[in-house]
Amino acid sequence: MRLLCFSDLHRDLDQARRLAEMSADADVVVAAGDFASVHAGLEETIGALAAIETPTVVVPGNNETADALREACAGWEAATLLHGQGAQLDGVEFFGLGAGVPITPWDWSFDLSDDEAAKLLRDCPDGAFLVVHSPPYGHCDVSGSGDHLGSTAILEAIELRRPPVAVCGHIHESWGTESQIAETRVLNLGPSGTFIDL
Repeated sequence: MRLLCFSDLHRDLDQARRLAEMSADADVVVAAGDFASVHAGLEETIGALAAIETPTVVVPGNNETADALREACAGWEAATLLHGQGAQLDGVEFFGLGAGVPITPWDWSFDLSDDEAAKLLRDCPDGAFLVVHSPPYGHCDVSGSGDHLGSTAILEAIELRRPPVAVCGHIHESWGTESQIAETRVLNLGPSGTFIDL
């Protein structure tokens, strides 16, 4: 299976259209959140992505809520929104969790504490492909000031459930980085579009 994965479009409609074109070469598309910018531009960005007919997994970022994303995706037939849920696409199990984890400093942000995230991650099946907006603590999560901003709950879920791959975004300074947790590949995607072969 070939996957096209990305995160953090933040209203970049030109890139959304490029990703829609790239999706023709993928079996599944994975979008790890932050379609909007501070809750603005969500409908337009999803509207551009809705040209994607390949089965697509989406999770909310911290720049849009799960409810707002669900509403925006209502007319996009190929999209399956996951936030504390799993789904099977093309015979592969996916599990998704959106939001900023842990809680960010911004009062507008759609966030979860590590405790809240841990509860939502409990149902993640062993070996599912993990799609999270926030990175696991200590992996692909270094800020511009050199701090690790990832989630301990996501790290513990990866250690316990052993997904083959975990994709994330959220920490822009770590876009394009890759790490390893036991057998799990961890990738902080960014908006350019990354192909992964499973």
